[in-house]
Amino acid sequence: MKYIIVGAVAGGASTAARLRRLDEHAEIVIFEKGDYISYANCGLPYYIGDVIKERSKLFVQTAASFNSRFNIDVRIKTEVTAIDPVNKTITAYNLVTGQTYSEKYDKLVLSPGAEPVRPPLPGIGLEGIFTLRNVTDTDFIKSYVDKRKAGKAVIVGAGFIGLEMAESLHGLGMEVSVIEMVNQILAPLDYPIAAIAQQHLRSKGVNLLLGTSVAGFEKSGEQLTVLLKDKPSVEADVVILSIGVRPDTRLAFAAGLQLGSAKGIYVNEYLQTSDPDIYAVGDAIEFANPISGASMNTYLAGPANKQGRICANNIVLGNVQKYGGAINTAIVKVFDMTVGVTGMASKHLKLAGIDHLVSTTHSGSHAGYYPGAEQMSIQITFSPSDGRLLGAQVAGYTGADKRLDVLAAVIRSKGTVYDLAEFEHAYAPPFSSAKDPVNMAGFVADNILTGKLKVVHFENIGTLGDNSLLVDVRNVDEYAQATMPGAINIPIDQLRERMHELPKEKNIYIFCQIGLRGYLAQRILVQNGYEHVLNISGGFALMNKIKTERALLN
Repeated sequence: MKYIIVGAVAGGASTAARLRRLDEHAEIVIFEKGDYISYANCGLPYYIGDVIKERSKLFVQTAASFNSRFNIDVRIKTEVTAIDPVNKTITAYNLVTGQTYSEKYDKLVLSPGAEPVRPPLPGIGLEGIFTLRNVTDTDFIKSYVDKRKAGKAVIVGAGFIGLEMAESLHGLGMEVSVIEMVNQILAPLDYPIAAIAQQHLRSKGVNLLLGTSVAGFEKSGEQLTVLLKDKPSVEADVVILSIGVRPDTRLAFAAGLQLGSAKGIYVNEYLQTSDPDIYAVGDAIEFANPISGASMNTYLAGPANKQGRICANNIVLGNVQKYGGAINTAIVKVFDMTVGVTGMASKHLKLAGIDHLVSTTHSGSHAGYYPGAEQMSIQITFSPSDGRLLGAQVAGYTGADKRLDVLAAVIRSKGTVYDLAEFEHAYAPPFSSAKDPVNMAGFVADNILTGKLKVVHFENIGTLGDNSLLVDVRNVDEYAQATMPGAINIPIDQLRERMHELPKEKNIYIFCQIGLRGYLAQRILVQNGYEHVLNISGGFALMNKIKTERALLN
């Protein structure tokens, strides 16, 4: 058997290695148009920022080591330019020698990845404007910024790579601006969690320009100017375009393979394309979202590597393993903060027409009496009918990543918020609390589902009318320091004695700092005959961050 693989980074290299482990005698050829194979593309921003000091650490394998260990013919700097599915051949072009030739295959695997979006803006081709997608890009960027460490950097796009580059260039001593067309960073997040991360970015001195569109670029001498629509321009010594990527489907399309509604290469549950002898993995493919059922892409190394293993199993053993899709679990280091997302955010569930509820909780990263505990915010989305967990977002510090992993595992297994409430975790004061933040998220969701807790989200409050009352149940000192306009203060510990001050016929909106005291106050009032009591989800801390961020947009 002869297997040909097009593309040799995460998905392609993983497929090739697994193929060899399953079939020692097959002929396996990898074509890679770039200079390198099997490199850690997720580590590229950290090499640019001198966090990873040695360039060699980026490479999992070289072409030579891959050939030596796996007996695989690796052809770098060679682009596959055409596929003939009828005759089962590919056409390859050697970028060094200029030679064009054909190769036959029994099974073909496509792993062409995705390509950066470069909109046709005036001046986008000027020197000093870069995209980051591979090692060659990295070398150009690092060489350029190493000579300008006291200069100004502009990142266009506030996605995961954009924020990693912002931190990396800031760490080199550059003055960093991040420009994002929409009103928040990290599009997979809902606004409340994004607002928390945005506040942290601003606290580090990053100039965050949200709701801002780039109109073009100009250059005078060594200085770049980023032209903005309806806002003053921004000066830069280097510009990094991190606007997004799109599946590279050119080869597949030209070969007549089916593309899907998400504009990726269509694959079935076995990662097989519309041609039964051609499989595909990685950033270029699309598949059904396990939650919504809609077709989707994912641009993550984890799913690509797992797809490679499954793909190889199916090629050698005969379609024995189904790919269950990805729930887009992703995480990013934003200076000191960790921000992660898994499953579907509320805004995406709304677009998909999926009924859901939302809960936001704030908990300590470990026991409060043990030094160093830090606040962790968790927002979850879940089904109102059966409590199935649909999505989760985490913003915090130490331990935020392990909570995200737990939440992702529950979503993948189609678990519920009741599973979160009952989740048994490793507990000792330095690591967690007896009631872990994951448990707390489950407890609150359980209370919402069973009607013990009725919440309202800050953005849904609107303007309070005469028949509504805003009640701050924090202590007097907290209230004096800052509160919501028009709120009256009745501390939770005085509520039983002072509830007569609250008219029962009014709609009462309660809030505290993070939500717990508000819940307690709501339970007291409801059990004393108050029928219209709502607790503001996330508390004053979250409301204040949302309000501040929205004010900065205006």
